Amino acid sequence: MIVVQGSDATRVEIVLSPDELIESFRSRGMRATPQRHAVFLALHENRSHPTAEAVWNTVVADMPTVSLRTVYSVLGELVTAREINQVDLGTGAHRFDPNTSAHHHVVCGVCGSVTDVDVDHSPIGPHSSPAGFRITDTEIVFRGICQTCDS
Repeated sequence: MIVVQGSDATRVEIVLSPDELIESFRSRGMRATPQRHAVFLALHENRSHPTAEAVWNTVVADMPTVSLRTVYSVLGELVTAREINQVDLGTGAHRFDPNTSAHHHVVCGVCGSVTDVDVDHSPIGPHSSPAGFRITDTEIVFRGICQTCDS
């Protein structure tokens, strides 16, 4: 787990280390393969919300024989185990977020970069839910232009 100092407050990000992910897989009776470990390393401290292809590009730099299918498989296992989040931010491909704490995202409309952002509250709460719905999660995606692209 990582503690991040923000401008207004301290927040806790739930991001497991590669060793913690290996232990989590072993506790589920799954093998700790070199390919899984390489994917875990590629995700660790990666705040870019990478696509599967970006994770694969990182992994093949050290393990040239790893297939994109293997990377997709490991990412799927991590999502199923709720160790990472799969997010669709409207950028054309699913992105993978190792930060499983409650947070939202801001997406640059020019370069597609993604940044975590905290919002104090959801605009829809349990008392204002649409009829027939029980709100279980809120995800807000802000769109704009990052500082780099705005310069």
